[in-house]
Amino acid sequence: MLAIVSSSKTSEQLEKEKQAAALAAFRYVRNDMLLGLGSGSTATYFLELMAAAVRRAELRIEAVASSLHIEAKAKELGIRICEPQRGVRVDLTIDGADEIAPDLSLIKGAGGALLREKILARASRHFLVIADSSKRVAQLGRRRVPLEVTPFAAPWVMDQVAELGGNPLLRTDKLRPDRPFLTDQQNHLLDCDFGLIRDVRGLAIRLKEIPGVVEHGLFLDLARAALIADDDKIIVLRPQSPPMLLSQCELALD
Repeated sequence: MLAIVSSSKTSEQLEKEKQAAALAAFRYVRNDMLLGLGSGSTATYFLELMAAAVRRAELRIEAVASSLHIEAKAKELGIRICEPQRGVRVDLTIDGADEIAPDLSLIKGAGGALLREKILARASRHFLVIADSSKRVAQLGRRRVPLEVTPFAAPWVMDQVAELGGNPLLRTDKLRPDRPFLTDQQNHLLDCDFGLIRDVRGLAIRLKEIPGVVEHGLFLDLARAALIADDDKIIVLRPQSPPMLLSQCELALD
């Protein structure tokens, strides 16, 4: 088994790993696919690779974006963006994660797009996660779990999250720290520190039961596989399978 190693890599090394993971995922894109575009730095590397292939007339695709920022960037790069439609599923969504556990449960939402990211993942035939080695963990909870909440309910949601041991913090706007961060849906975000999470599924259920919680950043039973770059290796994680090197296995998404 490929062990999980604590990362002490430089930011430059991690950026190279993000690029390598994005490149590894690009091999699964086919002409005439409807792709789901994730948000975040690793997913942005993938978007740029895909857009370059479109400009060279090597690739024909349409896409659905997981955030307004990614939608604007994709259009700028020449990618045709589609709106969600009844009866139409996304062929493949490729997105990053903040933490990836061995069973492919995830924490997502550091960038604030967790609601649309989860909707897109659920609407996809295949959801493929790409990440650098720092995102691979033995147990979820080293990073805070984001919650998207309605502004009216935010104070009471914070009280109930605190009762669950979550130590919630209201995320503020980086440019205007005196104001709350607003999601694309004009909701607030709470970043909640539960410590290492022993019962991820139980916590997910309890968070969804709180009135005013629109969505939480625990992504369970959604990822089909994860490609994690670790130095010059690409590690493949799949549910109920041991980790393997991409060079030693065939990842089929058909």
